[in-house]
Amino acid sequence: MTSPRIALIHATPLAVTPINDAFKRLWPKAQCHNLLDDTLSQDLAKEGHLSSAMIQRFIDLSEYSLRAGCEAILFTCSAFGTAIEAVAQKSGVPTLKPNEAMFEQTLKLATKGTPLKVGLIATFNPSIDSMSAELRQMATAKGVDLKLFTRFVPNAMQSLADGHTQLHHDLIAQGAMHLSNCDVILLAQFSMAAAQPTVSAKLLPLTTPVLSSPDCAVAALSMVFQKSS
Repeated sequence: MTSPRIALIHATPLAVTPINDAFKRLWPKAQCHNLLDDTLSQDLAKEGHLSSAMIQRFIDLSEYSLRAGCEAILFTCSAFGTAIEAVAQKSGVPTLKPNEAMFEQTLKLATKGTPLKVGLIATFNPSIDSMSAELRQMATAKGVDLKLFTRFVPNAMQSLADGHTQLHHDLIAQGAMHLSNCDVILLAQFSMAAAQPTVSAKLLPLTTPVLSSPDCAVAALSMVFQKSS
């Protein structure tokens, strides 16, 4: 396989380490090109919606990454679906939403005649609405009978930003217990990926799969380049 340059576009610094770690483990040949605009999440939280100006900022970031020689684009913040769709229409290269690959893997767990119960847990509240809409749309397109349960975990993201990593993980694990009746639990944001082992341990003796976005996204992108090589 070649060593393509992959643009990783971040709206929070908390997403940088999880996705770069996933590339090191799963696809070390890829060259990661990190772009961070840490005001995007702040501005979305203030405005409450994706404005046309904010969407244009996503397009500007993607065009810069293409001029830098990137052959694919992966966004790492889950609350900006409409902006990412706008980029995908213009970029001309593989462009992934943060959770697209995780959702694809999730929907493969569905069995005919039985609703698939999915738990979605987030530490950034705006992610829930955009991700829920995206997952429902994908489920409808694939004919999957989806029952979606969501959970917002306040204070966890701030705990991680303050350096209290284990507290961040524990808060997410406690929130996940409210979703223990689900067939699969999804960690909504890249910044939550490192909490996966803590969440799985908290759910024992249940064996509910707990999926994180970074691993699924890296695996999906590497497959795209394997097929084209």
